[in-house]
Amino acid sequence: MDRLVYVAMSGAKETMRALTANNHNLANVSTTGFRADLSAFQTNQVTGAGLPSRAYAMDSSVGWDASAGALQNTGRSLDVAIKGSGWLAVQSADGSEAYTRAGDLHVDENGSLVTANGLQVLSDSGVVSVAPYNSITIGSDGTISIVPAGQTASTSAVVGRIKLVNPPAQNVVRGQDGLFRLDSGESAPSDASVSLVPGALEGSNVDVAQVMTNMIELSRRYDLQVKAMRTAEDTASSGTKLLQTSS
Repeated sequence: MDRLVYVAMSGAKETMRALTANNHNLANVSTTGFRADLSAFQTNQVTGAGLPSRAYAMDSSVGWDASAGALQNTGRSLDVAIKGSGWLAVQSADGSEAYTRAGDLHVDENGSLVTANGLQVLSDSGVVSVAPYNSITIGSDGTISIVPAGQTASTSAVVGRIKLVNPPAQNVVRGQDGLFRLDSGESAPSDASVSLVPGALEGSNVDVAQVMTNMIELSRRYDLQVKAMRTAEDTASSGTKLLQTSS
């Protein structure tokens, strides 16, 4: 009976973990540039003294979905989407270089080009700073041009170039802060082949129909595992009563 309880209990626990990951994807359906988490179940043998007669299910992350999300035209001068593969380089909260696909940018009160979450955008020479301007544009190669405040359109000036990188997807991992980094901990080199689509944003690549289907399936699986534990409890209780009656 303990085998049934153990298998059902471990299965229910890991199903809850899978539901958490699935619901995280669902919650980010509308998040700009979001990459869906991928997870899968596997069977592991319980190690220890005695015969190998126990196994348990484990849900584990198998990475993230590298497919591109749909592009949405916004017409906003500081919105950029990456065409194909690649990343924008930003400075994370701990000061390290990290990467994102979220291109909804703006210039903050300090003149720094930042993401919607306030992370500073990087160039090859450091953070991107923008002087006061009348207008601003970002080219497909990441070049940032402005018409300085008080000047005419004929006095356009280049103030920097966004660092764009394109490391192999298998070498990129997602951190707890939602940003991506190289698994080696190093910084990726700039890649001139990465191209931007100005005036557009990339949507989340989460498949809504798929995550809804997964949620229903996982919820049913969890219910079955809970019922199995209750069945084991009822069976054990009936057996105890039967022994008491026999004695």
